[in-house]
Amino acid sequence: MIPSAFEYVAPTSIAEAADLLNKHGEDAKLLAGGHSLIPLMKLRLAQPRILIDLKNVDGMNSIEEDNDTLVIGGMCTYYQLQSSDLIKNKVSMLADAAGDVADPQVRNLGTIGGSLSHADPAADLPAVVIALNSTIVVDSSTGQRVIKAEDFFLDLLTTELRANEVLKEVRIPNPVNNSGAAYLKFANKASHYAVVGVAVRITINNAGICEDASVGITGAGTHAVRAVETERALRGSKIDDVCIESASQRAVASVDDFLGDVHASAEYREQLLQVFAKRAIHLAVSRVS
Repeated sequence: MIPSAFEYVAPTSIAEAADLLNKHGEDAKLLAGGHSLIPLMKLRLAQPRILIDLKNVDGMNSIEEDNDTLVIGGMCTYYQLQSSDLIKNKVSMLADAAGDVADPQVRNLGTIGGSLSHADPAADLPAVVIALNSTIVVDSSTGQRVIKAEDFFLDLLTTELRANEVLKEVRIPNPVNNSGAAYLKFANKASHYAVVGVAVRITINNAGICEDASVGITGAGTHAVRAVETERALRGSKIDDVCIESASQRAVASVDDFLGDVHASAEYREQLLQVFAKRAIHLAVSRVS
């Protein structure tokens, strides 16, 4: 349980971190909260020669509003997300989800950038950022890229993030009027990871018609996905129990291969997804304001 030897560096700017990544290539790893990387290093499943700690990088742990968009630095911890008045007032679903991650020790060190970059299939935040129609800004020595959250997660522990890039920030558009959001999960009792989790944001007009809906899924398959068929079933429809039941059943169409493991079989996850999609939609609808 002892990592292989490595050199530790703590840059103070994204440019410096990007230069280090560019210089050392596959021999380098970025360190955010460390909850995923350090256990892998102890098991020698990851053996970086250069460990680049982002804790001192200026400006990466801020939460700000830029016109009608929330800008969240990649090094913001779960606790910051959970306790930020700005996030609670604008996108309370993110604060709720962050506050339900693991335990206080993890929430005080784990970061949004680390969670999204690691892309654990059972992580909470990937589904939430998808449902919030977020964009992810990544930086490198060759410039910035802006990636839609729904396009960021590719496969098991695999993202669109390149080896020479740093996840700089997450940008979330402020919600429109008459909208509500909710994230619900069936949590593993020990780790509190999502066996299945569903995030929903919905907009309903005064006539009870859904004008827009976005739904993110985590835990069910190899990576977080957008529930496209569920969104289609909701948009333009009168929101009632029949509509919600039909939309929640369509969530399974967005998962190519359901995971099966010691925590839940693939068949059980498929059933859980329909149940928690239904519950999350109902809760989001009840929060429309």
